[in-house]
This record gives sequence, C-alpha cells and structure tokens, in this order.
Amino acid sequence: MKINLQKYFKFNNNLKPLIIAEISANHCGKKSLFLKTIRSAAKNGADLIKIQTYEPEDITINKPLNIKNWNKKKIWNLDTKAQTPYKWHIDAFKLAKKLNIELFSTPFSKRAVDFLIKMRVKLFKISSFEINDFNLIKKIAKTRKPIILSTGMASLNEIKECVNEIKKFHSKIILLHCVSGYPTPDHEANLNRILSLKKCFKDINIGLSDHSNDIISSLSSIPLGAKVIEKHFILSNKLKSFDKKFSITPEQLKNLSIYTKKTYLNLGDGKFKIQKKEKSSIKFRRSIFSIKDIKKGEKLSQNNISTFRPVVGISAKHYFKILGKKINRNIKAHSPIFKSYF
Repeated sequence: MKINLQKYFKFNNNLKPLIIAEISANHCGKKSLFLKTIRSAAKNGADLIKIQTYEPEDITINKPLNIKNWNKKKIWNLDTKAQTPYKWHIDAFKLAKKLNIELFSTPFSKRAVDFLIKMRVKLFKISSFEINDFNLIKKIAKTRKPIILSTGMASLNEIKECVNEIKKFHSKIILLHCVSGYPTPDHEANLNRILSLKKCFKDINIGLSDHSNDIISSLSSIPLGAKVIEKHFILSNKLKSFDKKFSITPEQLKNLSIYTKKTYLNLGDGKFKIQKKEKSSIKFRRSIFSIKDIKKGEKLSQNNISTFRPVVGISAKHYFKILGKKINRNIKAHSPIFKSYF
C-alpha cells in the first residue's frame, strides 16, 4: 500500500515511522535476484523501497591517486559490481507499481537525476558521501521533489549548509542520522544525535539510516523521535554481497515492521489521562473505612478508621484531614466513610 508521503515532509511528531528497504548491491549483479528482492521487501513490511542509480564513472576517478588507503582498482571494481544497471530500472519501477509500493533512488550524477525524472520518481535520496556536492544537490533540489538526506560523517555546519542549499528551492526535507560505518558497532551508533538534530532543525522530521547488523538501533530510534528508518535489505545472508554484513533478511524486516508499529503505539501521546484499560482498575484505589462500630457524635481517630480497597467513599488521601471530626450517625464496622457523615 502506498504511503501519503507528503505529510512526512511537514514536521509532525505523531507520525508512525516509515521503513525503507535499501537494496543497494544486494542484487549481486543478477536482475532476477534484484526483482525478487523488491517483491520480498514489499511482502515483508517495507513502506518504501530504495535503489541506487549510477555508473562507476559517475562516482570514482579511474586512475591511480597518491592517497593513503585509496585502492583505485578495488573501489572501481566494487562500484562496477554493485551498480544497478539503468536498463533494470524500467522493470523495477513497473514491478513496484504493480505491487503498489513506492520505489525511489539515490542518484549519483546529474544524468541519473534526469533518468529518474523520466521514471517519474516521487522523491530523491542524497547519500552521506554526497552531502558536500552542491553541484549535484542543486540539480536534485531544482526538481522540487522531496529529499531524504543522510548525514553520516557530517558536522552540524555541513548539514546546515546542505539544508540551506536545498531550501533555496523547497523545504520538503527529511534528515537521517547516519553513521557511515559498515557495519556500525553498537558503541558508535550515537542515537542521541537524533535528539540533537531535532533540536537544531525544529521544522524537519528526523529519521535513521541504520548500518548496524540487526534491528536494535532501528527500534531504539523510535522513542527518540525517528520518523523514517532505512535498512539495507538482502534476501539471504548466504548471498555473496558487499552489503550483507549490515543488511537484514526478510524475517528481520518483517519483525522490524511489526515491532516498529508496536513501539510507536506504546509511546502514546504523553498526556496525563486515564487510559481505557485503566478505568476498571480505579476501584482498586483505597478509601476510608471504619474498623469498628462508631456511635453518633464520636470523633474519628486512628483507632476507629483506616484505609482499604476499594475506593467507595472518601479518598484515602483525606485520612489526616478527617481525624477529629464528629460523626452525625451511627456507623457499623467495615463501612465506607462519606462526606455526608460529618
């Protein structure tokens, strides 16, 4: 079922979190596996499905560079094997339409943006690695389509600069807290940064791009205010994929969907009110009862009254207030005390 996306690009603290299944390189270079992964994501609880649109030359310089830890051949080969060919996109968007689920993408070049416009995408994703590429960001923002922006490795100033660049064209933005570590260890998840983003960007919904190897961080982000959760998705952890160490399986996605809804429902609205299920429990509060026969005109004391369940007459909180008051009638032992008795 397609989601009303527009409401997620207007700040609203009461929205149920959306789950994005990111396929990325988990097609392992096989179109049939790619389409099967889309079907499985839709079946197991994803609200949206995301892919990546690029060719290696859109991302990486294909020549040796004297940069520490930069293996040109390795990176180029990874990008080549991980790419989702443009010609696959057509069938992917047709399938998504058939499954009635929103498919969108991260474009890594201006050409990719133009191609995705032809595919009639409803929104774009900007990856953490492109947060400083204002040339590409401007191209995407000028489409005036909603943007989900990941913030891995970025300083607060860098995030503000990027948001301001997008806002020159529109304000339909969602920010995702992200740690660009693959996989992200628990002690580096830094989920409280969601609160920091909420404080700094009061008019923007915040979410999480989760690169951990399970769903704990995703679920933990919900009480902190995450309205979008993005997880890499793989059909089986037996597949030889670059992304499998930080991807979740169909069973995990299904659990994420179920527990996201449950966690969201458990949060409530924070108001001080009696819940429906509590109403029948009010009677188990205490009220004031006589503990022996009390004669008319006798004063109430700790020797003749005490507090018991259920709540019938005067609330137990008034116990000390009524000590010393005279009773205007005879009262049998174990009877509730009412205000009319004074």
